[in-house]
Amino acid sequence: MKKHAPGDDRPGRPAPAGSHGVTDRNVQVWIATLLRAGVIAAACIGLAGGAAHLVRHATDVPSYASFHSEPDALRHVAGVIRGAVSLNTAALTQAGLLLLIAVPLFRVAVSIIAFALERDWLYCVVTALVMGVLLFSLLGGRL
Repeated sequence: MKKHAPGDDRPGRPAPAGSHGVTDRNVQVWIATLLRAGVIAAACIGLAGGAAHLVRHATDVPSYASFHSEPDALRHVAGVIRGAVSLNTAALTQAGLLLLIAVPLFRVAVSIIAFALERDWLYCVVTALVMGVLLFSLLGGRL
């Protein structure tokens, strides 16, 4: 019987001692599942909010003479979440978009954790830098 080689992540093979069961294959599956679930959830929430908004405002006639921005409550993440919980249709649509934006952040966060569990510190640091750049850009350079 062959010994289990480090990095051998074939199904049915035990993980090497001290690896916490983390293999490249496991990480790929975790990330794929996260991306799939996040995009599906974002699409469902956004589409539900958009469809409900169209149903509620189907007979409204838009006025293009003046611009009306979003209410203050929907300009911040906390307000969008409160509105989505109360089933505000505009907030639900925005919550779907926020979730879609957050999916890559979750992916990078999972990668940092996976690299730390694998004790691959170089990739852990590089991925943490990527997370910093993403957060910096999302917060408009106000870190």
